[in-house]
Amino acid sequence: MMIILALIRIGNGKGAGHPPVADMSGIPNLFGVCVYSFMCQHSLPSLITPISDKRRVGRLVLADYSLILGFYSLLSFTAIFCFDSRMLRDMYTLSFTDSCAVLDVPALRYFLGLFPVFTISTNFPIIAVTLRNNWKALFHRDGGTYPWVVDRVVFPLITLVPPIVVAFCTHNLESLVGITGAYAGTGIQYIVPACLVFLSRRHLEPVVGRDSVNKHSSPFRHTFWVGFVLMWATSCLMFVTANIVLSEAKH
Repeated sequence: MMIILALIRIGNGKGAGHPPVADMSGIPNLFGVCVYSFMCQHSLPSLITPISDKRRVGRLVLADYSLILGFYSLLSFTAIFCFDSRMLRDMYTLSFTDSCAVLDVPALRYFLGLFPVFTISTNFPIIAVTLRNNWKALFHRDGGTYPWVVDRVVFPLITLVPPIVVAFCTHNLESLVGITGAYAGTGIQYIVPACLVFLSRRHLEPVVGRDSVNKHSSPFRHTFWVGFVLMWATSCLMFVTANIVLSEAKH
């Protein structure tokens, strides 16, 4: 809906966006924001698991990521040419609620304005339950059980209180996404998977043998790529940290 509305306005010659060819000032924060694109990986298990013949699974994953990249690019470029940069909100859906010239149907404006609420309302309980279970597993002792207060009160509270406090303390979505994406997101997207791959290979090597051939192995199977991912994660953290420090120093 957002892509079509933006294309209609641009096609009618009413596009208000006149972006510069390049703006290097936003690159450091871009590292943190782009980490959130890893959400597209959540669909990979549901795509790969039902496939019995996995000889062409690489092409399927490539097609999947190409389609995702196409939608990301289309959504981004229609946004920057449709809206004036001063009217473009951090939460993109809110840009349509501010401008009657783009969308003059009240019901649809309310729908787009509340769309993030719908998605968060459905995802947040699932993520909260998963995080609570992870806390319980992290502090679990063999043969021991938690008291009722710890199990039913403490773990839910340490799961729910931090996001609620952050929501009340800040309205700067760009900085929030950049910081959380850079630090927590980098760990989820880069560091943890790289360490899992490295340690899994070390664990499997004495089991299956060093000379065994995996016909489904990735083109990036060399250990170099594990080190490259870790170096990339470190550089992302450095860029974002430097951007935060320099931005705060200016203010």
